Amino acid sequence: MPCSLAALMSSYDRPMVEHLLPTAWDSSFAFGLVNPTMPDPDMPKAKANPKHGNTLYAHIADIKSTWKRAYIPLEERQALVLRYGMGCLEREIGVILGVPRRTVSDRLVRGVGRIVAHLNGEEFTSEWVSVGSEENQ
Repeated sequence: MPCSLAALMSSYDRPMVEHLLPTAWDSSFAFGLVNPTMPDPDMPKAKANPKHGNTLYAHIADIKSTWKRAYIPLEERQALVLRYGMGCLEREIGVILGVPRRTVSDRLVRGVGRIVAHLNGEEFTSEWVSVGSEENQ
């Protein structure tokens, strides 16, 4: 069962979650996000359709809620905060945590997969791990 109205309107995927994760720790980050479906500012304005409203703030609320409620092991949480909250590269996270870069990569992939699964109201399985994130050496 989806956890919010935003989840009912669209399903969450790995790129969306990775894009929104920094907002879990820094509310001001939301003001720097760009809505990829929004038309260019110089385009003519049409009458607004409330059925197609902006769901950005609902997605941010979902990310924050999921960060607090979802089961994410401590090792994965540490890697996620360092990567998406602090902007560290995988090799820097490995030095900070004292683990190989590959271990950091695995923790990030599993952590984001757990968040995506939770947001979509699904159980976390190895299926969520098979779709890896970008390499940040």
